[in-house]
Amino acid sequence: MSTTTTAVPEKTTILVIGGGPGGSYTAAALAREGHDVVILESAKHPRYHIGESLTAAMRTYLRFIGLEEEFVKHGFNLKQGALFQLVQGMEANWTDFQARIPDYETWNVVRSEMDNLMFKHAAKEGAVAFDETKIESIEFEGNGDPKTARPVAAQWTNKQGQSGRIAFDWLVDASGRAGVMSTQYLKNRVMRESFRNVAVWSYWKGIRATGRPYSFYAEVLTDKKGWAWFIPLNDGTTSVGFVTHQNTSTERRSKVGPDGKKPTVTEHYLDMFQYAPHVKDFLKEGEMIPGTTHSASDYSYWAGGYAGDHYRLVGDAANFVDPFFSTGIHISMSGGLSAAASICSSIRGDVDEMTARKWHDLKVGMLHVRFLLAVMGAYRQMDLEQQNFDYASELLCQGKEYFNHAFIGFREPIQELRTSGDKTEEWTVEDVNNLMEGFGHFFDSSVDEPDVAEVMKVHGMQSISIMAPVLGNKKIEVMAEDEMTRNVLKKFDARKLFGPEVEVNSLKRQALFGYIVNLERGQLGLIYAQLSFDFVLHAIWGRTEPGHELQAVDVDENPLTPTTRNSVYSRDALLPLDRRYITTWARYSSGCAFIPL
Repeated sequence: MSTTTTAVPEKTTILVIGGGPGGSYTAAALAREGHDVVILESAKHPRYHIGESLTAAMRTYLRFIGLEEEFVKHGFNLKQGALFQLVQGMEANWTDFQARIPDYETWNVVRSEMDNLMFKHAAKEGAVAFDETKIESIEFEGNGDPKTARPVAAQWTNKQGQSGRIAFDWLVDASGRAGVMSTQYLKNRVMRESFRNVAVWSYWKGIRATGRPYSFYAEVLTDKKGWAWFIPLNDGTTSVGFVTHQNTSTERRSKVGPDGKKPTVTEHYLDMFQYAPHVKDFLKEGEMIPGTTHSASDYSYWAGGYAGDHYRLVGDAANFVDPFFSTGIHISMSGGLSAAASICSSIRGDVDEMTARKWHDLKVGMLHVRFLLAVMGAYRQMDLEQQNFDYASELLCQGKEYFNHAFIGFREPIQELRTSGDKTEEWTVEDVNNLMEGFGHFFDSSVDEPDVAEVMKVHGMQSISIMAPVLGNKKIEVMAEDEMTRNVLKKFDARKLFGPEVEVNSLKRQALFGYIVNLERGQLGLIYAQLSFDFVLHAIWGRTEPGHELQAVDVDENPLTPTTRNSVYSRDALLPLDRRYITTWARYSSGCAFIPL
């Protein structure tokens, strides 16, 4: 089936493999820029898929491709926040997506409806989209090694028994967990043992709410061997499931009952409720829908690279973190926009292809490790048995460049905690463990809204802004008049991990290799980092490399001079910065621009 009346063409500028959220988003962004794009999706839309809860950044990403209004009208359940029951016996922690960030509510979705909506939207924007069409193989230039040669064509088949070959200039692999490029050709996928998890879930009807309408709810299991989810959906059903490590799942499903038989998937699923008392209580008035029980691997993995000569990996085809923070679709869309921007710039010649692909690779890699660390911090807070794995070493082995860029704003505060006295720039296992411990304050249930309001009254909005600089323990100890203030400041310091990801415009603020994303329609691409923002916290002089200086200027390009602000530096306080540090400082600098001299 096709969303058009045409057959699969023999040639296109950009081929997108996969019509899920990542593929459809990438295709829509590229088509809106006037490029010839073909999407080939192996399944038939609408098709079932798990992953039904979205992050607060969703609305701004949809707005960029012109889908926000239609998405809102569709009627998905509005998700104003999330409840996390990470410690049994304590009150669940409520994360309000709208508090202090207006209009950032998001949704819980029936994925078959959402994915179909996005697939059709890509076609509406100009992409030629086909479902029930599978990629059988990829050809590389000169029959060369996929690890070094450029992909140039693909063989396809469809459900109607047709087959063919499509040549292309660019390839976007958004094939989901199948990961055509990564698993079949590059062979660079690495499974993460500490998150080799298994999920089992089903759908219920007639259940009562959690007390926070339509909110996502997560609960640590009483035996600390996993966690449960509860997601109310717009079709009147509720998705309820459990995530445990594969070892735990295998052990439980191998137990022989009094009848001499091992439990079925449904029996295993129902048995899990003994470990989730709060979720079980929500279901008292509900009824499980027969035939809706599923079980699947939920393994976390990454690849040894997310881009190459004229190809980009997007979404689950690139990597997968964990379902805990519902980040899968966010990562797919962010990666899709990164792929589209880097391809547009390379096509126009704004940057060379090597720079463009390195930019995408770094963006996808740092986003992955950022969310991975957040999940690791949450797992530690839940005191799960998985914490026996060496999380820190797993993070660092993925590539120090990804890690350095993802957490550069946390470097100085974390170095303050080093017991060794070593102040080198290299992140150590000790640093990573301190970072995860600090992130655990994200879920501090002792902090409530009146406490936050009081701290904001005394210390100002910047003290709790997730876009503000990280304070670190030393500054917090100086600022905190009491334990309540200390807890609030630590909680919001932890939330700053998500600061660069709260909206699509973050791509305009975070420079990688000296480039940011131009989000103007018709000019989507990478541009050199001349940055303008919304408020001023820092104004600095710096140097990216010998002979290439950066100067802080106001909106009229007049050099900024020292003010009463303690955080403003003059020319006399020249800082030897490389481009990594510009990312950090520029993120908190607005009302000014960094202009190459």
